[in-house]
Amino acid sequence: MNERPLDEATRKELKSRLAALDRPVKLLFFGQGSPACGNCREQESLLEAVAAASDRIELERRDLVKDAARARELGVDKVPATLVLGEGNADYGIRFYGITTGYEFSSLVEAVEMVGKGRSDLPEELEKLALLIDRPTHLEVMVTLTCPYCPKMVHLAHQLAFVNPQVRADMIDSAEFPQLVQRYRVSGVPRTVIDGRPAFEGALPPHEAILEILKVANPAAWERIDAEMRTLAGERKARAIEAGHRYDLIVVGAGPAAMTATLYAARKALDVAVIGLDPGGQIVNTETIENWPGIPAIGGRELATLFRNHAERFPVAERLGVEVERIGKLENGDFEVQTRDGERYRSRAVIYCAGKRYRTLGVPGEARFLGRGIAFCATCDAPLYADKRVAVVGGGNSAFTAARDLLPWAREIHIINILPKFQADPVLIEEVVTSDRVRLHPATHVRAFLGDDQLTGVRLESEDGSQRQDLAVEGVFLEIGLMPNSKPVASLLELDDLEQIPVERDGSTAVAGFFAAGDVTDVPDKQIVIAAGMGALAALAATRYLERAAGA
Repeated sequence: MNERPLDEATRKELKSRLAALDRPVKLLFFGQGSPACGNCREQESLLEAVAAASDRIELERRDLVKDAARARELGVDKVPATLVLGEGNADYGIRFYGITTGYEFSSLVEAVEMVGKGRSDLPEELEKLALLIDRPTHLEVMVTLTCPYCPKMVHLAHQLAFVNPQVRADMIDSAEFPQLVQRYRVSGVPRTVIDGRPAFEGALPPHEAILEILKVANPAAWERIDAEMRTLAGERKARAIEAGHRYDLIVVGAGPAAMTATLYAARKALDVAVIGLDPGGQIVNTETIENWPGIPAIGGRELATLFRNHAERFPVAERLGVEVERIGKLENGDFEVQTRDGERYRSRAVIYCAGKRYRTLGVPGEARFLGRGIAFCATCDAPLYADKRVAVVGGGNSAFTAARDLLPWAREIHIINILPKFQADPVLIEEVVTSDRVRLHPATHVRAFLGDDQLTGVRLESEDGSQRQDLAVEGVFLEIGLMPNSKPVASLLELDDLEQIPVERDGSTAVAGFFAAGDVTDVPDKQIVIAAGMGALAALAATRYLERAAGA
């Protein structure tokens, strides 16, 4: 073991740098004895050398097991762990997991200087951006000690934590924690992980990196900033919708069908407005899309952003983040689109692309626990259930895909299907059931969701009613299909047996001037490329309709 981890030149330089500290700094080290933690003594020795370089620095040693209560209080769950605290044990959320040698020694020193000088050294405009993170956010920067670019991202993450108490930032040595490398699918460093979800790779410039974090931590703020930046760059010509204006066309929706319809209508020089609830639609819940032509793999949110940005290059009116409640026809033949907040908008034609919503069971406790234990997107929420017991309700491909997404995280996965046989592809079923953490419950009904303030379990009953059990779980993912968002047009036209809108090949319906596209229609195949194509067809058909109406 090297008892002098720093050479003489490094020690002298370190002492010179740390002489500028004007506030006390505590290095809080959590370790365990060998063989539980082979590198703990090496990190402890390094911290001793750093503490010896300044009388402003104190080193406190803790054992992860013996001091488990303190570790839990600080969120420390692995060793070696180094926390950089301020005066009075002020915790800025600055963490190092692993040893801080190699290039990461500079990250440790920069963190000590930041706390010891009481300033982040971020430019004022970046500090303001950092403060837009308005909810608890956990950043993990996966590094290797031989990576010269990694300290840039580590230091930025620690700066954000220092500036904003909502942020906790960890450096994680990939070599020390290979299980996290596998979990986060790290193929290059630095890899930044936000709230347990891999976000971006590389040492981005600080402004770009903070915006990428805001995409997850405060999407509304990111969208506002992104829109302003694109407008200033001349890449965005969208404007706010006007309630008293009569539009040629209103597009309802915000997913691939709606944005494609808006784009095509705008290129035909129509006076078009788009109104939708969730920008991007369902694809934002898909981590990776591998069947969009020309792009082998792209994130769902990234593709949704490309759709929206493309449409907004044209002078379209828009109002997003609002739900359409009803669409009716006025006496003069115009359409009236009414939103849930009571606003009304008029147009000569409508393309309805409101997509689908997740189907629910309608059993006791379900409404109460939606968002508090019951979820729909395992891709999004799987990291929240690390080492927990979860259930997936459903038996098709979506249910087994959800179970597969949960495998790296959950301690136990129960798949509950109302039918005696599972309908997923055999290859997918085989991939999931080979895990000894998966339990199958065929021919089983969910009768109730259990718990007080938070979900604690599900009540199950066999198909014949002969058996009942209360299954303890901390999370449930409903994967039982989707229902069309067609209620706002139910009084306008007749729906099919599945509450879908019947359409012709060009997206026209039984109501003149009313078109529909995407998953809300009776077109059997629900795919992104099909929805986008339908949006284009409907926009072209609507253009022809308006031209004929104008010439009549």
